[in-house]
Amino acid sequence: MEAYLKVSDIINWQYPEIIQLAQQIALGQETVTAVARACFEWVRDEIRHSVDYQLNPITCRASDVLKYKTGYCFAKSHLLAALLRANRIPAGFCYQRLSIDDQGAPYCLHGFNAVYLPEMGWYRVDARGNKEGIKAQFTPPKEQLAYNVRLPEEATFPAILADPLPIVVEALQSQRSWDAMLCYLPDIALASAKDYGLNTINPLSSASPTP
Repeated sequence: MEAYLKVSDIINWQYPEIIQLAQQIALGQETVTAVARACFEWVRDEIRHSVDYQLNPITCRASDVLKYKTGYCFAKSHLLAALLRANRIPAGFCYQRLSIDDQGAPYCLHGFNAVYLPEMGWYRVDARGNKEGIKAQFTPPKEQLAYNVRLPEEATFPAILADPLPIVVEALQSQRSWDAMLCYLPDIALASAKDYGLNTINPLSSASPTP
């Protein structure tokens, strides 16, 4: 479980402003689940999605997401993981493969989180940001993610990774504007998912052994 609490260059939760915010969000919350929900709702509602608001710069590190108050779904998941880890709550990274226009190819990855709740185990949450047609919530044990898989080449991968996917980090760090990023959205074909560890089964129930 320590892997899901670690600090890294991207999930730099020991950054003073992140620790301060994590403590502020947790203040007055009585349970781990309440803290996790408060962290989720803060990132979902206070960090503006880069495309929805057409904002620059493209952020990646958790500290930059907090500094600029904007990010793609991946970047928002980096900050949420940082806030959770700063509160000693294990957090990991999850991905879906989705059609960009809901019609088929091209496809791209979508990033979100899983948080470990003492009473139930791993629980997936999506802090992408709500808008018309998207209503992600924190309602354990029921999951309510931003997107549903509908097409044969779409997938919600079962893996809960301790680190963001390198191809996601590379994509975010290589682009300088929200519209340029739209042309370089990362994707992994279903046939290649196992090469990235995305097909690893991480059971999401309280009866599951702690990883």
